[in-house]
Amino acid sequence: MSSDPQQFLDVAIEAAQQAGSYLLENQSKLLREHIDEKNANDFVTYVDKGAEKIIIDHILARFPAHSILAEESGKSQQNSDFQWIIDPLDGTTNYIRNIPFYAVSIALQHHTELIAGVIFNPAEHELFCAAKGGGATLNNRSIHISETQDFSKAFLATGFPHHAKQYLPQFTRSFHEIFYAAAGVRRLGSAALDMCYTACGRFDGFWELGLHTWDIAAGSLIVREAGGIVTDFWGGEAFLDNGFLIAGNPMIHDRIKSILNIYFRRPKS
Repeated sequence: MSSDPQQFLDVAIEAAQQAGSYLLENQSKLLREHIDEKNANDFVTYVDKGAEKIIIDHILARFPAHSILAEESGKSQQNSDFQWIIDPLDGTTNYIRNIPFYAVSIALQHHTELIAGVIFNPAEHELFCAAKGGGATLNNRSIHISETQDFSKAFLATGFPHHAKQYLPQFTRSFHEIFYAAAGVRRLGSAALDMCYTACGRFDGFWELGLHTWDIAAGSLIVREAGGIVTDFWGGEAFLDNGFLIAGNPMIHDRIKSILNIYFRRPKS
């Protein structure tokens, strides 16, 4: 089988667009009784599950031997060199509240290398894509990270440690320092889109902790293909596993990392 990233990207785009249409069609039909809590304030709906099924069915129809890692259904037992990493609805709370900042996120990993990534915000009709070595695009137009070098002019994004509240004291202290040094910080509620906004220069950088692999796999490739740097808080490659992530251009990334290193110690493996 060919491992050309573009053929996989095309399938991911089709799957993301189908799932995105499903999200839009069902948003007005969502009732309070359709909303469940996986954990405290961590919501899931029949729409998350339905969108995930659409994506998985579309992918496996083309690549039945591939493995799947998806937020709602977990990891398949298929033994393959190719693994699709799927978040059918990143920003579920925004979706429930009719805030148009949510997305479908699909990535493909070959062995340990991410080779294709798609993030689609159906509410805004924005499709972010990247294939390994092919650059990053927004609605078929090339995108690039910002060139901001002065941290006092940096416009940043972050997320609260929703899934890692034990780190709230460190997060609060480091946020205080970053907030005073930068021009502004936003918390919008979708790590996938925060990374896309960083990739196209709307944000100069992004950091968050307590993330899952499916939150950030596609976005990390899109940022890198847009010319950005993506690492964990300590400059390493373990962000997909440990959930500590920084993204941005080299200068902004390094400044955020230098501050976070004061407050966070690398977790024991």
